[in-house]
Amino acid sequence: MALAFQPKLFVRNEAFFARSSISSKPRRLQVLAFAVKRSPKRLKYATPRFTKEGELLFVEVDPFGADSWKLDPVVDLLKEGAVGVIPTDTVYALVCDLRNPSAIERLRRIKDIEPQKPLSILCHSFRDIDKYTTGFPRGDGQGHANIFRAVKHCLPGPYTFILTASKELPKQCIRYGSKTAKYASRKNVGIRMPDDEICQAILEKMDAPLISTSVKSLKENEWMLDPVAIADSYGPEGLDFVVDGGLRVADPSTVVDMTVIPPKIIRQGKGPKLPWMVAEDYDESAEDVNSSSSV
Repeated sequence: MALAFQPKLFVRNEAFFARSSISSKPRRLQVLAFAVKRSPKRLKYATPRFTKEGELLFVEVDPFGADSWKLDPVVDLLKEGAVGVIPTDTVYALVCDLRNPSAIERLRRIKDIEPQKPLSILCHSFRDIDKYTTGFPRGDGQGHANIFRAVKHCLPGPYTFILTASKELPKQCIRYGSKTAKYASRKNVGIRMPDDEICQAILEKMDAPLISTSVKSLKENEWMLDPVAIADSYGPEGLDFVVDGGLRVADPSTVVDMTVIPPKIIRQGKGPKLPWMVAEDYDESAEDVNSSSSV
């Protein structure tokens, strides 16, 4: 059954504004009108907050990226602070702009993520990884002189690598807690470079990584693989858009802890075990918080 709010996209930006019920006023005027209500002392430092107008935007895109121009309105929304769902090379991901603290807060509220759960980041290139982490280890003590060279052969791909975070990473990723509790610092973060045309097109247009977490049922701890069902479930929670890249299978990324030597698999997923990785028995009841939110 088709959703009532599912538009047949696209005739560029004019059609986008009409179908998503966003005001016809220029965006620059919208931001200005909102900024006037804020404290002048904070305007210099604060990022724009997203004000949702109309219903959820549902965008159908060719899985092979042939019509990636349809993603332009989605990128515009992300830059304004929207929270939405996009496909990856494994399962669907709930995402927002890494540079927007208020968007990260909204993402946590929409999925009702526990304060102690860290968030992962989706990267377009190794440049992003080098900026927001301290990078990959150069050896593992087991005869592999350069793990970075080995990693380059499996990225982009279905792996989440846990690395030491750099000071560039927002506090919402490397710290957790609440406004009433003192933040505790987390030095590690999960990074992904998905091998998916739609995801990579969005990341390239953003020119910055996206904060991400897996999309699971709000009632059951199961992956949600149908974008229409995701829109039905998360739309009422305040989700702003869904990018439909087709159905996915319940096969999340393989999570590898790169902060230990040799690198250790803490969740076996779609990515195969490679010779320079070691495996450990996976216990779902003791699931590592770094792997539980990874797509």
